[in-house]
Amino acid sequence: MINIGLIGTGSISNLHVKQLLDTNAATLIAVTDPNPDNRDTLINRFNLRGVAQFSDHKEMLAQVSLDAVIICSPHTLHFDQVMDAISHNCHVLIEKPMACSLAEAEQLIEAAEKAEIVLQVSYQRHFEPAFLAIRDAISNGAIGKLTSVTASVYQEWIQLSADTWRQNPNLSGGGMLMDSGSHIIDVLLWTTGLKPIEVESKLEQRGSKVEIDSVTTIRFENDVIAGLTIIGNAPCWHETYVFCGDDGAIFYDNGDITIRKLGQPPIKPVLSHQTTNSDKSFINSIQGHHDVLVPGEFAKEVVRLTEWIYQSGEYEVNVVR
Repeated sequence: MINIGLIGTGSISNLHVKQLLDTNAATLIAVTDPNPDNRDTLINRFNLRGVAQFSDHKEMLAQVSLDAVIICSPHTLHFDQVMDAISHNCHVLIEKPMACSLAEAEQLIEAAEKAEIVLQVSYQRHFEPAFLAIRDAISNGAIGKLTSVTASVYQEWIQLSADTWRQNPNLSGGGMLMDSGSHIIDVLLWTTGLKPIEVESKLEQRGSKVEIDSVTTIRFENDVIAGLTIIGNAPCWHETYVFCGDDGAIFYDNGDITIRKLGQPPIKPVLSHQTTNSDKSFINSIQGHHDVLVPGEFAKEVVRLTEWIYQSGEYEVNVVR
């Protein structure tokens, strides 16, 4: 049985606890969060009686015998918390983004490799049948040679994150791009497997301390061009992708996938059932059943491109450490 500690008990922690409770190979034995109301809400929701509570993750690591931790804290806290967990020989599943800078991401990877611990980043789309189908279709040549990609997400982010840590640069490290946008950059890089070579971006803060909207053009290797639109000033969530190749295109619109070819009727691919998730795969990788499915080496590339976009837009978040 893998003994798990949870760092951060905000909204995303609910998904991790639910998925942990669906496994029979791990148990949550401790949680930490400086907000006692957050801790109580999570414990009561899932009836986690007997789970140890802490306000400081260092106290939890020092006092509880843990095999692994799941980190769901604000972005700028990730680096120190991962390093602290590694120093206590804990495997780590960390929410996105892995870190707020490329330098931090590289240090985390080096520390995890030296300690021989599992470091996995919780990009959920790697386990979702729709995105697995897109990735397979591209790699199998279903639309020929990839020529362009457009990726976009729209969200009422500026309203939902008002008066929260997400618009506090000292905790968030950035705005919509660093937060929800990280998932879109993940999909863009993971489904195509391509390396960006040129980036040009425009960012707007809309009166916030962090950026809200961004539009980026990217040139990838192999003459693939891409447009990345991350909008946090919208009335709802809407996520779209178009992958064009020299023999067709894949259209994704809020979960609906269509493959089109010139002069042919549209094709709706049959999706498989989801068989694993971030937490289950994390436990399985600790037990040696398979390799880490979202390793730090991949997540580092999401951090690299995110940092490049900020730099291209001449945008700098003023973070006080």
